[in-house]
Amino acid sequence: MSHAFPYRGLRVLDLGQGIASPYCAMLLALYGADVIKVEPPEGDWSRGLGDKVGPDGAGGGGHTAMSLAYNRGKRALRLDLRQAEAKAVLRGLALKADVLVEGFRPGVAARLGVGYDSLAAENPKLIYLSVSGFGQSGPHSQRPVTDTAAQAFSGFMDINRGPDEVPHRSGALASDVPTGLYAYAAIATALFARQQTGTGRHIDISLMSGSAALLGHKLTEYEIAGGTPKPLNVPAGTFEAADGWIAIALVNEGHYRRMCTALGRPDLAEDPRYTSFVTRAAHEAELLAELRPLIRTRPRAEWIGELRAADIICDVVNNFGDWLADEHVRAVGAAIPAGPPGLHVQRTPGAPAHSDDALAPAPLAGEHTRAVLAECGLADAEIERLIAQGVAS
Repeated sequence: MSHAFPYRGLRVLDLGQGIASPYCAMLLALYGADVIKVEPPEGDWSRGLGDKVGPDGAGGGGHTAMSLAYNRGKRALRLDLRQAEAKAVLRGLALKADVLVEGFRPGVAARLGVGYDSLAAENPKLIYLSVSGFGQSGPHSQRPVTDTAAQAFSGFMDINRGPDEVPHRSGALASDVPTGLYAYAAIATALFARQQTGTGRHIDISLMSGSAALLGHKLTEYEIAGGTPKPLNVPAGTFEAADGWIAIALVNEGHYRRMCTALGRPDLAEDPRYTSFVTRAAHEAELLAELRPLIRTRPRAEWIGELRAADIICDVVNNFGDWLADEHVRAVGAAIPAGPPGLHVQRTPGAPAHSDDALAPAPLAGEHTRAVLAECGLADAEIERLIAQGVAS
């Protein structure tokens, strides 16, 4: 046991695809767990979304950015769960697991022989996490859900409107990734409780609940306002400078007054329309009409220099290349390799509060099939038979 790898020796079976459940399982691997990722013959569907890198064997086993970023540190096994022998192998793995993470629609895991009730009867210490779109019960439980649909349902898109007033999807996986984090936190808590109780539990988490929890106070704002709330801190936001975009944050009235001085418009702090966050929200369009043409007159670096000198929280709007090249990012090692050795360098953000340089790269689909089957007690000849018959690959 160590602070770096407290889950060393923990056995995790990852039956998830996509992002939320695989990300949760990857975080367990980050802290030392032995995570076996089980995929169908064609591989996790995230391997097919986006540009491919690395080898792509029979049936598709290579990588996209998603599969690289959210499956590091795992071992990979492919099983054709349409076949009875594959289901038997899966159940054997599940009965030996400490944690099982699944992302099927409700009811599918039970039909495959790895539902919670069936497994817990033989493995009462099992911590079993189900990640789905809407949870294991309720009128929407059978609906298929992706990150985009979850952003729409939760209200995230409604509050993420552009100047065109169109609800926009976030380019980040704003539902999947937080749901994976909440799932990991739930498992970590259950593992701690298991030390006292000696038993596991079934954890039901959904993209619906993860998305809603991410929005936090925004729903409460809506309730207090009795509808769409006014903007909190006008004129905070993004502004186009002469050579790109900057972002300005304001959290108190002093920030606004100092911002006006830094921008060379101290009169805007005295205008009765703009003396408080409340009055500025009522006259947002007029104020922005003053500020936007002004900020477009000078380069980003000049404005950032002026604003930071006035102790205003601000920054340039980076693209990913800017972030990777930034001296601070490089100095603290915030970007780490994601791909296997020999692959063109692929980087991903390191995990906060953890050095994950030693985490193995994401596996190819089926990369560890033979090794995992051997650990199940199968002889070499039996393994080769299962592979030849397409049960495993």
